[in-house]
Amino acid sequence: MSDPTETNAEPTEPMPGGGPAERHARVVLVDDHRMFRTGVQAEIGRTEQTGVEVVGEAADVDQAVTVITATRPEVVLLDVHLPGGGGVEVLRRCAPLMADAEQPVRFLALSVSDAAEDVIGVIRGGARGYVTKTITGTDLINSIFRVQEGDAVFSPRLAGFVLDAFASTDAPPVDEDLDRLTQREREVLRLIARGYAYKEIAKQLFISVKTVESHVSAVLRKLQLSNRHELTRWATARRLV
Repeated sequence: MSDPTETNAEPTEPMPGGGPAERHARVVLVDDHRMFRTGVQAEIGRTEQTGVEVVGEAADVDQAVTVITATRPEVVLLDVHLPGGGGVEVLRRCAPLMADAEQPVRFLALSVSDAAEDVIGVIRGGARGYVTKTITGTDLINSIFRVQEGDAVFSPRLAGFVLDAFASTDAPPVDEDLDRLTQREREVLRLIARGYAYKEIAKQLFISVKTVESHVSAVLRKLQLSNRHELTRWATARRLV
């Protein structure tokens, strides 16, 4: 799959009986890591067995909106952290497609992040669920069909974030300091606060150590902090760890 925006808008019909899947869902994969998209495609994209047909892929916000608009899938697997504004921006720009009564496009967040603010952000943006990348292929396929049918799906520990957030009638206060950070800077911030070394962060986020250092410097500058110890205290006070 050399082109991240490659699409195949024509759906194929599932073959009846004899083992092949009897249900069918057209899916778009949105993730900025090509190797991850390839792995998910291999895991769920065997249409006759799984019933899932991957009709398009995208690696950033603009590509995602273009592919989703062109293919009109039933379900979009959406990463939270994307170049161009993140998953929340994709949801914002695809709001009319989600609201289509006859052919709604539904979103299922699939992310390495298990941070409460990421979960709540995409759910407020209109996603029907949120699962982490530790999910098994079988569970992911089942989650896709549940979302297609209109259910809400969450990895077990993440459901509590949503229940807590929506149990109160008062909206949580806006954190202006946190809003200054990009999605990637927030991700690096959380990992630093959890005690990860720069090399470990680079490996987990598929970026270079130099890029990690640049993100940390940007975070310290924007938050007016002096070192990673102050950063850790700042993040802990806001329950970001």
